[in-house]
Amino acid sequence: MPQICICSQFTSSPIDQFNKDPKAFPVATNGEMFPWHELRLPTVVIPLHYDLLIHPNLTSLDFVASEKIEVLVRDATQFIILHSKDLEILNASLQSEEDVRYKKPGENLTVLSYPAHQQIALLVPEKLRAHLRYSVAIDFQAKLADGFEGFYKSTYRTLGGETRTIAVTDFEPTEARMAFPCFDEPLFKANFSIKIRRESRHIALSNMPKVKTIELEGGLLEDHFETTVRMSTYLVAYIVCDFTSVSGTASSGVKVSIYASPDKWSQTHYALEASLKLLDFYENYFDIHYPLPKLDLVAIPDFASGAMENWGLITYRETSLLFDPKTSSTSDKLWVTKVIAHELAHQWFGNLVTMEWWNDIWLNEGFARYMELISLNITYPELQFDDSFSNTCFEVIKRDSLNSSHPISNEAKTATQIKEMFDAVSYNKGACILNMLKDFLSEETFRKGIIHYLKKFTYRNAKNDDLWHSLSNNCLEGDSTSGGFCYSDSRKTSNTLAFLRENVELKEMMATWTLQKGIPLVVVKREGRSLRLQQERFLSGVFKEDPEWGTLQERWYLWHIPVTYSTSSSQAIHRHILKLKTDTVDLSEKTDWVKFNVDSNGYYIVHYEGQGWDELITLLNQNHTLLRPKDRLGLIHDAFQLVSAGRLTLDKALDLTRYLQHETSIPALLKGLEYLELFYRMVERRNISDVTENLKHYLLQYFKPVIDTQSWLDEGSVWDRMLRSTVLKLACYLNHAPCIQKATELFSQWMESSGKLNIPTDVLTIVYSVGAQTTAGWNYLLEQYELSLSGAEKNKILYALSTSKHQEKLMKLIELGMEGKVIKTQDLATLLFTTARNPKGQQLAWNFVKENWTHLLKKFELGSFPIRMIISGTTSHFSSKDELQEIGFQVKVFPSFQNGKSG
Repeated sequence: MPQICICSQFTSSPIDQFNKDPKAFPVATNGEMFPWHELRLPTVVIPLHYDLLIHPNLTSLDFVASEKIEVLVRDATQFIILHSKDLEILNASLQSEEDVRYKKPGENLTVLSYPAHQQIALLVPEKLRAHLRYSVAIDFQAKLADGFEGFYKSTYRTLGGETRTIAVTDFEPTEARMAFPCFDEPLFKANFSIKIRRESRHIALSNMPKVKTIELEGGLLEDHFETTVRMSTYLVAYIVCDFTSVSGTASSGVKVSIYASPDKWSQTHYALEASLKLLDFYENYFDIHYPLPKLDLVAIPDFASGAMENWGLITYRETSLLFDPKTSSTSDKLWVTKVIAHELAHQWFGNLVTMEWWNDIWLNEGFARYMELISLNITYPELQFDDSFSNTCFEVIKRDSLNSSHPISNEAKTATQIKEMFDAVSYNKGACILNMLKDFLSEETFRKGIIHYLKKFTYRNAKNDDLWHSLSNNCLEGDSTSGGFCYSDSRKTSNTLAFLRENVELKEMMATWTLQKGIPLVVVKREGRSLRLQQERFLSGVFKEDPEWGTLQERWYLWHIPVTYSTSSSQAIHRHILKLKTDTVDLSEKTDWVKFNVDSNGYYIVHYEGQGWDELITLLNQNHTLLRPKDRLGLIHDAFQLVSAGRLTLDKALDLTRYLQHETSIPALLKGLEYLELFYRMVERRNISDVTENLKHYLLQYFKPVIDTQSWLDEGSVWDRMLRSTVLKLACYLNHAPCIQKATELFSQWMESSGKLNIPTDVLTIVYSVGAQTTAGWNYLLEQYELSLSGAEKNKILYALSTSKHQEKLMKLIELGMEGKVIKTQDLATLLFTTARNPKGQQLAWNFVKENWTHLLKKFELGSFPIRMIISGTTSHFSSKDELQEIGFQVKVFPSFQNGKSG
């Protein structure tokens, strides 16, 4: 067994604390004193092995279960503290090793409950002795949960209209305790032996392969599964369903299966192809075999997030796993591939090596998002994912530049605080600083470092500093070392590594990125052959002249920024570590322009003082190809971000976009269009009619060559197809006559064919949205929504329905989402988000959220992704002080509203 090391958090034993001051402890539900007052569990008792037996009843929608937990007592104690939430404990007993050996009955235990901390205490008659093992047996029962957490029910409709129920688990981060009493913290790794009882019409799945099935009285079957490897409770998973599957075998012999409801089996084949290819890639890249004999990927009809990386039994929202060639667009294909890549990366980052506590969840999620980039570049180069990774960083910069952001590694104690850590900062910013670090260290050194990290902490837990130590000292047996660094041969692999060894302490450098919130702004001023650099905190919406600006800057320490730059006189990438508030870099020769943050690999924004922006604008207009495509993309992004902070005028940013009609890089062109559309929607919402009309005319005229060259077919590269979808969607939104005419024609043909006509997938959303503007079209789309078996198509129809100009139709949609039958509850957050983007629906959606806040919290847990999406989606379009004050008033009326805010 791997060495177990759980260091005590406390200087004295729990018994000593309790005896010294019992009044400091809470009261259990029965009125007795509860012997533990911390949110975190004590570490005097640790689990080694769980033996679980679960019997869900899919008719009465409840389950009965029993468990035996083998524990090791590290210090003498008279109680065991476990997590338990909404479970009815029927009885509990304890056996010593001697009792087990001689088959003596266990001693009954008194069970106390403290729901505020989701804990139970098992009181033992005699003190448990240190360094001995005991077996705890508990019988319990509960209802299958109504939401999306714990052990919950999910339903789907067959082609024949029958509603069927399945039972599925989703435990991350703190919901294993809703399914069985356990030590529900990531540090308490153990082995799990699972048995599931079911009817013959169902199958059971769990983390490990099934060993055998036993027939019981009454026609029940009991499936026994192999014992798992050591893992955290949040990775345990089991499902009882009637799904069918398609399977294949990876190069290493691992059996990979994709499961879905029977009517959707035909949509599973692409996921199997992608999973096999990506599993092979990861085993090779990490130089570590996937440790389980099988890997199942299951499409769940009701699922709150995109997917969950349960070890060996990954669960997905249907739209994140299933691919229907008739209705899934190229964007849908990219999404499915990305999510599969993300969850498979977790089988190493998160499952094999797990963060010690949720404050470092970015070690799981940031790495998994970063590995999307690395894996897809190799396995699916045709998806050109490398060109879209910059958007991963741009998305989180909007969040991270607000004062309400948080550090990547952030304190999280309560269940709500832990859930709130699963956000763009942990995922996207984590990935972006890893990509920046890889660019700085070199890909080879970075890869060797993370392999060292994974091998050193296999089946164990790690924290921030462990990663930095592995990247700084990535020496595996057989490597040659030099000055604490390892190389593939005796020579230094690059000048950067030599520079790093002399000038940078990696832990110190990365602490500036993980332990403080926000993003740096690098201000560049060229003075002859010298570059004067200055760093400060970038704050969106807070201007330099605002009184709070200085205070927000002062309380921040400096970043160690690995800046890169190129000049007109050299194609080389120049590097410098900016550690100080101000610094100077000398150029070797005269230059006409300088561009910082080469290829947008750095997580910082750049502002050019003096003539810097004018020089770059001139360059773009004269010959934009002298700058790399990603550099042009980065310039557009930074310019509009600087407008939001009052550091650049809107006129200057718009001047920067004037070259776009000659832009040959589609990602850069789309980024420019994104900001121009954002500006248009803002003035449209404010009912500034003359500006709206002028801007509409400008967009249609200026981008007419791009619009006119688009076909209404699924053809070209991934980026050609994404350009088509974006440009035609905008053209029809702006009521461009040829676009409306073509979309109307296709929609009419589709209706006449009773929905059987295959419209090109890249324009499907556009056609549906135009069709939804008539009452007949809207009603027909709602009918087709109910009938469709494709999650991708249902998403497109739902979006189209939410673009209606009739508020009564929008209200009907929201009511259907709340009801949860026609429109599933899982899609309510997205529906409110898209409705709020509609000028006719923005106030409607916001009013609905205010009036139904308590009802929404019954459907979604506070701090969960759907709640944060609802709040951000219905308030992100606010742009006036009155609207800001209204949000503030809502926080006062409903204090829990504050916890739902995402910034």
